[in-house]
Amino acid sequence: MGIFSRLSDIINSNINSLLDKAEDPEKMIRMVIQEMEETLVEVRSTSARIIADKKELLRRNNKLEKQAQDWQQKAELALSKNRDDLAKAALLEKASINEVIGLVQDDTNELDHSLDKLSSEIEQLQSKLNDARARQKTMMMRHTATKSRQAVSHKLHNSSIDDAINKFDHYEKKIELMEGEIEANQIGSGAIAAQFDALEKEGKIDEELEALKSRLKNKK
Repeated sequence: MGIFSRLSDIINSNINSLLDKAEDPEKMIRMVIQEMEETLVEVRSTSARIIADKKELLRRNNKLEKQAQDWQQKAELALSKNRDDLAKAALLEKASINEVIGLVQDDTNELDHSLDKLSSEIEQLQSKLNDARARQKTMMMRHTATKSRQAVSHKLHNSSIDDAINKFDHYEKKIELMEGEIEANQIGSGAIAAQFDALEKEGKIDEELEALKSRLKNKK
């Protein structure tokens, strides 16, 4: 059994409400679109049959009008020959044909009314179908975006990634510790080197002092 049982059900339907109540909106809208498309094909086929029937009625009406005109001419011919009896008979035939023409015209008017109604319903159905197709595209894009977000969320909460980050932090701290040890060693080495530099300077000063004393002593 389809989602919609009649054309009016589709036209009067609230697609948004229908999708909100569905357990699987994506599947539901595919079914809605399929049934709308099938209904649209059926309604257009019905319209085509009605148009064909109308054309047949118009052909019949034209034929009857020609027959009525022919009997009118026969009645006039009979009167010109003073045959009132034949003229009356011809007019009776014409009257009978005019009655049939009236019925054919009633049928034609009824078909016109049906076609107008079907045309309006087809427009409404096409509008509903366009809306459903637009919703389908939107839902497909939302579905794709949701799947991507789920994938990202899964990765963010993946224990292997957390372990990798923890290992990264561990190695980063280990490297920082090694860098600190190197800097500390460099600081120690610098202090010793400075002491040696001081000794060398002090030695040079002592030598210069002794040399100065010697020069002064020689002058005396």
